[in-house]
Amino acid sequence: MGDKIKKNIITIIGIPVGMAGGFLYWKYVGCASGTCPITSNWKIMLVYGAVMGGLLGNMVQGFFVKKEQA
Repeated sequence: MGDKIKKNIITIIGIPVGMAGGFLYWKYVGCASGTCPITSNWKIMLVYGAVMGGLLGNMVQGFFVKKEQA
């Protein structure tokens, strides 16, 4: 279990960073009228930010961490 966490640490860090980014986007940029399906609800933006942060973290991790060849 600890080995998997060490291999995926950048992705794991990207998830809460993405959540914070999603919340800040909702708070400061978001949709003022409430008609935007994604940016009008802070809960949806947290999930969207977490997904985007995890994907971006995984992409960055591919550049810095050498993967084992199976």
